[in-house]
Amino acid sequence: MATPDGVFPGNIYLFRHGETEWSLSGQHTGTTDLPLLPQGEAAARELADVLRGHTFERVLVSPLQRARRTAELAGLHDFEVEPLLKEWDYGAYEGITTKEISERLGRPWEVFVDGVEPGVTPGETVEQVSERAQEVIDKVWPDLEHGDVALFGHGHALRILAATYLRADPRFAAQLVMDAGSMSVLTHHRSTRCIGAFNISPWRILRDAATA
Repeated sequence: MATPDGVFPGNIYLFRHGETEWSLSGQHTGTTDLPLLPQGEAAARELADVLRGHTFERVLVSPLQRARRTAELAGLHDFEVEPLLKEWDYGAYEGITTKEISERLGRPWEVFVDGVEPGVTPGETVEQVSERAQEVIDKVWPDLEHGDVALFGHGHALRILAATYLRADPRFAAQLVMDAGSMSVLTHHRSTRCIGAFNISPWRILRDAATA
């Protein structure tokens, strides 16, 4: 049932996959299907401790193995694979760092400002990624009437989804940080869409608590 303000009570939880070789090195990882590193798997297992006892009405997961494995290790096995949650297609910049792209172009390059060039894959504009994000939001919106929704995906695409949820320009995502293995929450205050929490790393919280 909706709240008296007409807003559904559920929240959208965003989970970026755990660390991979390329997320650690800063290489743009769009369509390349890399596995988690051991530390990425460990972080996802610790996420399971945080989520234990929390239920989700629906769990959608990117088809790429790094996202699927993160969801599995987090204890959320009953998920739907959702191609719309795949990472930004970086085209010619797949597997290349920002520094390398800037050196190649002879000037500073930033993906949200300059976009990508076609390569083996055609690449996407930030607007195209935002359109995919809106489709995901529309798909899970009815589920929020009954409870929370979890989305497991990738750094840039989930940051753009957050900006799209807030009805902001998708390039606002450049101001949002989302570390590997982190959790963020999109919520609302009355009828205003809001960020409830962002870039929380449960594994870091557990680690810090253990060493305090």
